[in-house]
Amino acid sequence: MVNKRFWATAFTLSGTMIGAGILGLPYVFSKSGFLVGIFWVFFLGLITLYVNLCLGEITLRTKEPHQIPGYAELYLGKWGKKFMIFAMFFGIYAALLAYLIGEGQSLSKLFTGGFNYSIHFAIAFWFVMILFLRDGIDGLKKFESRGVVLVTAIIFFTLLFFSKNIDASNLTTYDSSFLFYPFGVVLFALLGFSSVPEMRIEIMKKESLLRKAIIVGTIFPLILYLIFTFTFLGAFGRNVSQVATLSFGNFVPVLGVFTMFASYFVLSFSLNSVFEFDLKRKDYSFTFVSLAPLLLYLIVQLFNLADFVNIIAAGGVVSGGLMIILILLMQMKAKKKGDRKPEFSIPMNWILFGILALIFALGMMSEAYNYFVLLNS
Repeated sequence: MVNKRFWATAFTLSGTMIGAGILGLPYVFSKSGFLVGIFWVFFLGLITLYVNLCLGEITLRTKEPHQIPGYAELYLGKWGKKFMIFAMFFGIYAALLAYLIGEGQSLSKLFTGGFNYSIHFAIAFWFVMILFLRDGIDGLKKFESRGVVLVTAIIFFTLLFFSKNIDASNLTTYDSSFLFYPFGVVLFALLGFSSVPEMRIEIMKKESLLRKAIIVGTIFPLILYLIFTFTFLGAFGRNVSQVATLSFGNFVPVLGVFTMFASYFVLSFSLNSVFEFDLKRKDYSFTFVSLAPLLLYLIVQLFNLADFVNIIAAGGVVSGGLMIILILLMQMKAKKKGDRKPEFSIPMNWILFGILALIFALGMMSEAYNYFVLLNS
């Protein structure tokens, strides 16, 4: 029973992380170079693991369950809650929008061989997600474990399928002008903060397992990212698509379908929790959790406002950078104001906070510069 609960909890985090971001990694790595991209995965991955543990400590220092904005208000005040809601909503809606774009294209490619019916399949996917959300936390436990296992199996199958097509020369290219290009997409691929409070609820009465669950849940996607990017970049090089699984054939998009399927569910559930626990407006949840992403998707598609990679990169740097800074501030406050003794504690000081805040501030400026160059090219 303990093992089952542990893996279900760990896979909640993994399932949130393994979404649209993994599908964009080969494309941005094809610009910067494989080794540069892998550096960013492990560098930002270690930072993300640290922040996930800090957030886990925050949840354990608090008796009453909240989503992240609720913890921000509790430990930073109303200004903290407002900034956290903005950061969280920006990231979640960017993710849900990217998933609808990616799912529509993947399902259309899978069933019709082309992209002419992308919007139709995206709407069908959206409808299925509404049905899954009715099962609440029980549906989350069942879905994440099975979803992550299935995604892992498909990734390893894809590695075997493309192993003969991998060209080492595709993995040794390097372009210094794109050194920071992967930052936003990699950070987006690592974001799973919104699922940590859900993990705390899932593992209730077994809180001593939370730290290990966070570590496993964070590291597991890093391994899959390495295998995935090695496979697709090695096989397709600079010809890899923005949604990597659309690069070849009609079967491979199955991987994209399941990765985004799992993550869309968890993020929607987390967004619903914000309205229920933190905003105390459960009556608005259907409108903002279910209808808003679909309307946003239709507007973006109708006016061709952004593509897949631009959306997830913006979501990564804006949401990820701001949330990390706020979570670290929250943790320092929680150490003094928490009303519960935590099962583990993560060290933090102002010097470390300053270094991490500077890294993500520079990341935001780098991404803004990339967009400026794009708009003027």
